Amino acid sequence: MSMYDVIKRYDSVSDELIQAFAKTSESASVNECLPRNGALTHDFRPVWPGTRAVGRAFTVEARPGDNLILQKALTMLKPLDFVIVTCDGFQEAGGMWGGIMSNAAQVQGAVGLVMDGCVRDTMMMQRIGFPVWSRGISVKRSTKKTPGLINHPIMIGGVRVNPGDLVVADNDAVVVVPWQLAGEVLKKVEEREKSEAETLRHVREDGSYLFARYGFDKAYAALGLTEEP
Repeated sequence: MSMYDVIKRYDSVSDELIQAFAKTSESASVNECLPRNGALTHDFRPVWPGTRAVGRAFTVEARPGDNLILQKALTMLKPLDFVIVTCDGFQEAGGMWGGIMSNAAQVQGAVGLVMDGCVRDTMMMQRIGFPVWSRGISVKRSTKKTPGLINHPIMIGGVRVNPGDLVVADNDAVVVVPWQLAGEVLKKVEEREKSEAETLRHVREDGSYLFARYGFDKAYAALGLTEEP
């Protein structure tokens, strides 16, 4: 653990791996290829549907209802940063990130935001195309009085996130890949999605294909269920 509250240097997934993951199809594929779950809890939802972002985790630990440390974070962002904020999960403590902050992050090259509290100005976020995932929406005001941490390990949505980890988020989920594993996980994702594309082709041609293809017929038979002729 660093002696500093605000950390500027840390190991990170490469730009090349971020760009490669951006070409993959689904957050589910990424999570399926991890050795353990990397998906945040289901209540982290995109504030506008159909959105997607891939980047490196820029972690922030704030106090509920106070966004001073988030304002500081906005002075430090780099291209492909994905801002990941924990504020102890309090949703009624104020909308800690809004439209102007989204604009400020976007012009610096940040790819998105994940917040375990609330955000506001969601229509502006959609208008400028800045992807945001949060656990709620609130227009309550925020204070600027309490300390926080930048680029320390955090726990959010049941997942440990280190600064520099890969983050893949879409309409379904937010998934975190430890930066050290990103290369090997990418290979597995690409193989999985190639296989699923072939499966999909068969499904479109013959919907009954899946049941026998994956041995579901044997699993079903083993249950000994009675079936009307």
